[in-house]
Amino acid sequence: MAVDAVRLAVPSKGRLRDECLALLSAAGYETSMLHGAGSIAAVNGLEFIEMRPRDAAAALAADQLDAAFLATDIVAEHNLDHLRALPLGFSRSDLVVAARDDDGREGVADLQGTVVATHLPVITARFFADKGIDVTVVPMGGSLEGVCAAGLADAIVDLRETGTSLATNRLRVLEVVAVCEALFVRRDDTHGLDDLTLRLDAALTARRHRYVMLHVPHERLDHLRRLFPGLESPTVLPLAGRQDLVAVHFVVTASELWERLGDLRLLGATGIVALQPQAVLP
Repeated sequence: MAVDAVRLAVPSKGRLRDECLALLSAAGYETSMLHGAGSIAAVNGLEFIEMRPRDAAAALAADQLDAAFLATDIVAEHNLDHLRALPLGFSRSDLVVAARDDDGREGVADLQGTVVATHLPVITARFFADKGIDVTVVPMGGSLEGVCAAGLADAIVDLRETGTSLATNRLRVLEVVAVCEALFVRRDDTHGLDDLTLRLDAALTARRHRYVMLHVPHERLDHLRRLFPGLESPTVLPLAGRQDLVAVHFVVTASELWERLGDLRLLGATGIVALQPQAVLP
């Protein structure tokens, strides 16, 4: 790289930007100085640059950035799959092949010799080539659903979040190409990113867990451990003036807690409080 600073890109607009900034804030980074496209801020020895994800991916591929918040489809489109990636668990969608629901096609094999429109020509060409299906891939911008509905393309390869737009344009999914989500993509040889990666991972893990505090009869501690198989050594504290009850503190996934909340009541647990931790490290 031509510069010594550790530089990483943050999406400049949209829901992905909002979610990435919220994650950075949860990981202890000040983000108030980031105001949109073109903003540059020095935070904890890192240089954050707000960019369009496609531009960030191109800059990362050209060794002009050390890391970026990107989506799975953009990473694949710019051949960045070899870089280390931390899944972020948000901005989930499916990359799909879709066609008009009245064209009689039942699968992607029926697209032989057709025109396929997409924002992602590299992924699309690779997908059909791998299947031995000869199509003409046409890169397009704007609403692809409308392009297909108007008959300007026989099919599209595009992201599906809810499926509402596909249904509105009377399109149906022929095949899912890839399951996509937001990723933090970085170079392994940039050690200045190690602390950021650790903090992001800890913040993400915390989102999936709950710190639980409750009172339970002392003789039911073994039952509590059996209720949560991953629970090996919970923190057990005496309660002033009570010989029959103890206070127990432990960390479990949020899904486990909700699934077993009724079982905790049946176990005799009282005073149940669950908090979301700020960070969870193994």
